[in-house]
Amino acid sequence: MAKGNEIIVSSEPRGVFKECIVSGTPKPGTVMQLQAGTVPIAGRFTYEVYNPAADGDPRLIAVLLADSLQGKGPTDAYVSGTRGFLYVPLPGEELNMLVADIAGTGDIHTIGDRLMAQHGTGKLVVQSTSANNATFQCLETVAALTADALLWCMRV
Repeated sequence: MAKGNEIIVSSEPRGVFKECIVSGTPKPGTVMQLQAGTVPIAGRFTYEVYNPAADGDPRLIAVLLADSLQGKGPTDAYVSGTRGFLYVPLPGEELNMLVADIAGTGDIHTIGDRLMAQHGTGKLVVQSTSANNATFQCLETVAALTADALLWCMRV
């Protein structure tokens, strides 16, 4: 599961790197959104986990990266109120994304599965209908997740 030991897998990322203040305790690989109504702190806006009204609702796709300046890895959660690092990937770029374990579903993912951000968690889930905005495609086959996991994905 996952490719390598970083969130960004593409060798020459061309997207946008951003800094933020993290709200909550999300893990790297989570899709984040700008926290509405919150003034910047030292020039950095606060970001929270993706949480619109529904899964796949169009938003900026800002992926939380590991806090390497504090010696944290891709499985270490952030502490609320700390400086965070985000990456806005371009289509075709590959990342290790946090995919949600949905209890009782078997969670079998195959190459080509279309994934979208789940509201309230920022983790990826399988696209429920083609009307939803699938922003990633799975690039590996994984049998039955038993916990949330980082999976190799491509931004579409």
